[in-house]
Amino acid sequence: MVLVTGAGRGLGESYARLLAARGAHVAVHDAGVDRDGSGNDPAPAHAVAGEITDAGRRASVHMQNLATRHGCEELIAEVLAEHGRIDALVHNAGIVRYHGISEATADEYDTTMAINAHAAWWLCSAVWPLMRTQRYGRIVLTTSDFGLRTIDGADVAAYSVSKASQFGLMNALAGEGRSHGILVNAICPVAATRIFRRTVQPQELMPASVAPGVAVLVSRKCPFTGHVLRAAGGEWRVYQVTAVRQADLGRDASPEDVLEWATHPAG
Repeated sequence: MVLVTGAGRGLGESYARLLAARGAHVAVHDAGVDRDGSGNDPAPAHAVAGEITDAGRRASVHMQNLATRHGCEELIAEVLAEHGRIDALVHNAGIVRYHGISEATADEYDTTMAINAHAAWWLCSAVWPLMRTQRYGRIVLTTSDFGLRTIDGADVAAYSVSKASQFGLMNALAGEGRSHGILVNAICPVAATRIFRRTVQPQELMPASVAPGVAVLVSRKCPFTGHVLRAAGGEWRVYQVTAVRQADLGRDASPEDVLEWATHPAG
């Protein structure tokens, strides 16, 4: 049983379709919101689940709004009540606002953080006791290039903060879950979706090209925990934090020593 949030369109839809085709029973979650987080359209989730079941595969529909802890806990409880277990959680649902730090309002920041960051915490917190009892679980969070590196002129400050938070949550839970059979990783997708506004060639960066990576991360054969898997139109990378350079300047190093090393590391 795999729960995929935001599975009514885009990346989540591709994940749900591939996982179902590979034999998973997929809980298709989508609150049916617009790009700004408003609305409640049941059509996307029902369409995806319907096509999966029409193909002879297994799917259920769930529509909780994940902007609150109650909604997240209700989703986990509903899936568990219907299916008896949750083997994997893929938190894909997210929103993006195109504003720099001086333009974003407090409400826009709070909404972005609620869905992209807080919901991940609330969902993981709710499913964690179950996975510990099962002695098995797979969790896939969603990060972004905007949260992992500097991109000039991106103007998505709140989104970047929310996606950077997923790297920290992944690391914390990977360490906490390893001894309980729970593996926690993150997908870093580069794909043409309705919230992706950069100039790309859609035929080259399609959501379906990201889905195989998610299938690996939720599988029993997943080879690692605490890693970021980046997918971009057939190009794959695995990320972890490593030092790009280091030096022993001694305990009495002065600011000038540090500046000299940082400016001329080979010197």
